[in-house]
Amino acid sequence: MYENFAELYAIIKATEKLEKAYIRDLISPSEYETECQKLIVHFKTLSATLKDLVPSIERFAETYKMDCSAAVYRLVTSGVPATVEHRAAAVASTSSSASVVAECVQNFITSMDSLKLNMVAVDQVYPLLSDLSASLNKLSILPPDFEGKIKMKEWLLRLSKMGASDELTEQQARQLHFDLESSYNSFMAALPNAGN
Repeated sequence: MYENFAELYAIIKATEKLEKAYIRDLISPSEYETECQKLIVHFKTLSATLKDLVPSIERFAETYKMDCSAAVYRLVTSGVPATVEHRAAAVASTSSSASVVAECVQNFITSMDSLKLNMVAVDQVYPLLSDLSASLNKLSILPPDFEGKIKMKEWLLRLSKMGASDELTEQQARQLHFDLESSYNSFMAALPNAGN
């Protein structure tokens, strides 16, 4: 039993040292990930064996005054190396941003196409511009003063003062189409790596 406790103690201490070395950039991410994976596997195997004797790793660390909060987090809470954890978060963030960008593009194109098809009644245009405005506001990479956000707010305000069956004049429809196209071009230019 004491041999297993010593092994558990050593794994926790080694993980704490590894976490600190990684944070201080004393070890490369690939070396860190390899070593951390090994420690996590050893920890899981050993803690499964000791589950009756050591029901709580946190209490074990506290009892032996280990002061290893980074190791406890990595081994018990996270269960994966920091490099894997951060990579997953970056992928999730990128994919959600990509879906919002796609939604914005779709809303821009739908709004412009509806005007080309002479759908100029307020009750036809307002929902499209409202969707576009909402999708632009979801995208965190755009500043609050982004041209498209401001122009869509102005158009929504103007349309809200009109009746549902009112129609845009030819001049208003042309101006709205111009503003949409201009905003779309600014939007595409504002995207990271848009030119690549």
